[in-house]
Amino acid sequence: MNPSMRTYSPSADQFSPAGSGIRFNRVGYGAMQLAGPHVWGPPKDRAAAVAVLREAIELGINHIDTSDFYGPHVTNQIIGEALHPYRDGLTIVTKVGFVRGADQSWLTAASPQQLRDAVHDNLRNLRLEALDVVNYRAPGVQGPDGSPIGEAIAAMARLKEEGLIRHIGVSNVSAAQVAEARAITGIVCVQNQYNLAHRGDDALIDALAADGIAYVPFFPLGGFSPLQSDALSAAAAALGAQPMQVALAWLLQRSPNILVIPGTSSVAHLRDNVAAGALRLDADTLARLDAM
Repeated sequence: MNPSMRTYSPSADQFSPAGSGIRFNRVGYGAMQLAGPHVWGPPKDRAAAVAVLREAIELGINHIDTSDFYGPHVTNQIIGEALHPYRDGLTIVTKVGFVRGADQSWLTAASPQQLRDAVHDNLRNLRLEALDVVNYRAPGVQGPDGSPIGEAIAAMARLKEEGLIRHIGVSNVSAAQVAEARAITGIVCVQNQYNLAHRGDDALIDALAADGIAYVPFFPLGGFSPLQSDALSAAAAALGAQPMQVALAWLLQRSPNILVIPGTSSVAHLRDNVAAGALRLDADTLARLDAM
């Protein structure tokens, strides 16, 4: 039976980071694709982008991942237009640490003043007085570069003390950088690249789970291009599902602290992604996928 035909409620599957008071439904929504091509400029169909966000809420999603450097500004402005005033229980997670150049490049912006400016940009465009969770996106375009992040995290902690941020997370980080951040302030989530084919964070995920910290993988199918795998395709065919649904189901079964944030600009794809939460992979299927 195709999982998209089953009834699934995201609120039936939750994770609450220790001490945060937040209850994340584990199937969330990543808003990056609401901007134009290459995450730049407005979408071709703004009304469709608004419709996707409103449908996400109606489906029971209570976790939206975004950033003011998507567009830039575009994605957050659409979220504000579509969803403000926000429903109780909705957690919006945003990111700071980069800005976009006029040539569409991604530029590190991690000085204390740049981080403060980014927080205020997010507040303004999301129409909020305080941000639920802000991830510091550490430098490194192809993955963590290992550079010290203490100064940036200390700046984030000051913004939290001022009440502009409620909780802090980190993104694009190594285990050593996570430890560096946690020595300065509480961390509720880590957002890194992780999927069936990129398993470098296995040990980190388990350590974070033991400490009640959420792990949020991006690029669940391997990047901007879908992961090509005979094992994944075979598993999807056997289950009457789509490869993306199987990849998401695998992440959800990998560890209870994993939250998924698949993005789409299509209501139909959104429904399929949410339905992946109903898909259960048996031991043989998991073993074949784990061997990839």
